[in-house]
Amino acid sequence: MRRTALTGLCLAAVATAALTGCAGEDKANSSSSRDSTEQSAAKEPKSSQKPKEEPFAGLTGGEIAEKALKATTDASSLRMTGDIPDDETGGTIRLDMALDKRGDCAGTMGLGKQGEAELIKTGDTLYMKYDEAFLRAQSEGEPKADVDATVALLAGKWTKMSAEGADAEDIAGFCDLDLVLGGAEEGDSTATRGKTTTVDGTPALTLEARDGKDRFTLYVATEGEPYVLRIDSVSGTDPGSVTFGDYEKPVPADAPTGNVLDLDSLS
Repeated sequence: MRRTALTGLCLAAVATAALTGCAGEDKANSSSSRDSTEQSAAKEPKSSQKPKEEPFAGLTGGEIAEKALKATTDASSLRMTGDIPDDETGGTIRLDMALDKRGDCAGTMGLGKQGEAELIKTGDTLYMKYDEAFLRAQSEGEPKADVDATVALLAGKWTKMSAEGADAEDIAGFCDLDLVLGGAEEGDSTATRGKTTTVDGTPALTLEARDGKDRFTLYVATEGEPYVLRIDSVSGTDPGSVTFGDYEKPVPADAPTGNVLDLDSLS
C-alpha cells in the first residue's frame, strides 16, 4: 500500500506551529473589547451590573499566544481532530487522534471518501484496522488480483507490527506528542486580539495572525489553563482546521483483543 495517508497526518503539526517564529504585539483589539463590554454594561440596570473581568487583561495578542503555546506543549496528552488538505492526492485527510508524550496514541484517520483506518500504538507495537475502501484506495494501480487478496486478508481485521519497523515509522513518529508539537513553543507572535467565543462549549478568545498572504485564527481557552482549542489556517499551501481537546486525559491505547494478524511474521 502507498503510505500517503500515513505521512499526510503529520500536516496536522503544521497548523500547531503556524503562529510561531514571529515577533510583535497589538493592544488595539483589547481596548475595543473593553469598550464593547462597557457599552453593554451601561444598558443594564445598576442593581444587576457585575464587573466582568476581561480575559487575559493587560496582555497583548503576542503574549497570549506565547502563554497558549507553552500550556499546550507542556500538556502530557491531548486529542487532535480536523480536516487537512493532502497536496499529494488533492483530497482531505480526516483526523481524530489522542496522543501523549509517552508515544502512545489511538484514533482514526481517513482520506476524503476513500475509507478509514483505526490505529492504536501502545509501547513498541502499532495496531491498525483498515476498511475495504481504504485498502483499495491505497492499493490503486496494483493488479486487481493482488488488491482483492489484500482486501480479503486485511479488511475489518486488527493487524499489528513493530512500531520501530520501516513500515510503521511514519505513523509511530506522529504518535509522539513532543515530535508533533516540536517547535511550537519557540518565538513570539504578531497575533492580535479578536473576539470572545466558545469552542465545543469552552469559552475562548480568538487571536488573528498573518504570515504574508496566509492568515491564521488561534482559539485560546479563557478558563483554566490557556490551552489552544483550535487553529484555522487560510493558506494557499497548508489550509485546514485542527481542534484540540481532552488535555491531560489518558489515551485509550489498549491493545485490541481477539485475533490480531501479525504483519511482521507475514513479511
